[in-house]
Amino acid sequence: MTQNTITLKSEVLEDGAKGVRFPLPMLGEFATGFVVRFHGKPYAYVNQCAHVPIELDWNEGDFFTTQKDYLICSTHGAHYRPDNGFCVMGPCKGKSLKAIQVTEQNQEILINLDSIK
Repeated sequence: MTQNTITLKSEVLEDGAKGVRFPLPMLGEFATGFVVRFHGKPYAYVNQCAHVPIELDWNEGDFFTTQKDYLICSTHGAHYRPDNGFCVMGPCKGKSLKAIQVTEQNQEILINLDSIK
């Protein structure tokens, strides 16, 4: 592991449930990222709406719609596909969340912070 990798136990993420936030100091003092599980796979993004630079979750870790089919921005209601971060509805339609490379192996989720551009 490099020092720019965050490691989580796989069991902390349930499909369509709360995500896990983590700090992204390279993007600013208060910047965060998050990881969620969707259809069995982990996906990580910078926690910033593609519409305006605000965090998505309305309560810490609450990123999914009530139907658990999209990630939602709590401020303006933008809907993002959990598997690729593409905005399908709302003021940022056609834009995407900034993805962070994530892999899962040996019951661990590895978030590669060097993949943030």
